[in-house]
Amino acid sequence: MATSRPKRPPARRRSEPESRAAALLTALALRNEAVQRLRRLIGSRSARWEERSFVVEGPKLLGEALASRATVESVYLDARESTGTDRELAARCRTSGARIFDLQPGLLARACDTVTPQSIAGVVSMVDVPLSSVTGARPLLAVACVEMQDPGNAGAVLRSACASGAGAVVFSAGSVDVYNPKTVRSSAGALFRVPVVAGEPQAEDVLDELGRWGLRRVGAVVAGGLEYTEEDLAAPLALVLGNEARGLPPALGSRLDGCLSIPMAGATESLNVAVAAAVICFEAARQRRAAGAGRSGGPLGIGTA
Repeated sequence: MATSRPKRPPARRRSEPESRAAALLTALALRNEAVQRLRRLIGSRSARWEERSFVVEGPKLLGEALASRATVESVYLDARESTGTDRELAARCRTSGARIFDLQPGLLARACDTVTPQSIAGVVSMVDVPLSSVTGARPLLAVACVEMQDPGNAGAVLRSACASGAGAVVFSAGSVDVYNPKTVRSSAGALFRVPVVAGEPQAEDVLDELGRWGLRRVGAVVAGGLEYTEEDLAAPLALVLGNEARGLPPALGSRLDGCLSIPMAGATESLNVAVAAAVICFEAARQRRAAGAGRSGGPLGIGTA
């Protein structure tokens, strides 16, 4: 008479202290190649573009990357400071194919350049798209950044463009790297939610292409432009932003269909470029809503073919 084998009891799930103790035993040190790669991607623009990978810091941004279906290549955890929530997020990334690395206590904070140290970070494949895919989608509003230098400004422009319903943000040659860690942080996840064109397209080529697709190319200038509330921003528009100190290159003048300005009170000479972008983008959103463009053209930032 056959006898059945006794059922093996289910494996006991490790408690959080046990998991942390195990992680500490196998945590990677500074000289490990995986740690060195993380540091290169944080500190070097050329390394990022050579590998077409960049670093996101903290659970919010890593969660945004995962939710957007970006490719998360690897996840780094502080072996002591990482929380149960961090490890649950890392497990979800592992399910999508990411490798998981525990680092010696404090090493992740040293590698990242945040003021507030994070206990989790990830390496993600770049998410930028070709200019042709943006113009082919016929955006009602695109933002073109020409020679923008400050990474915090670039991230803030991404955030405002995304929140106001823009269909794309384009960074031309000579602009800050959109994958600079400060830009990624300042975007607050917008990098993963709005189509971004990067990789050194020339400003002239960008404006020519946007013009061919029927967008009115309007430059933001400190003074001398049409008051921004008087411009028809509900029509298909490319808002062109220049360098923080020098503004738009004079050579682009022939490729602009107009310029607009934001009136300022008192002795104020100019607004921060990211603030100006937010003011104009949200005025465009207001005008499109008033004109019913959101109802007839689909999402606010995208028109119909």
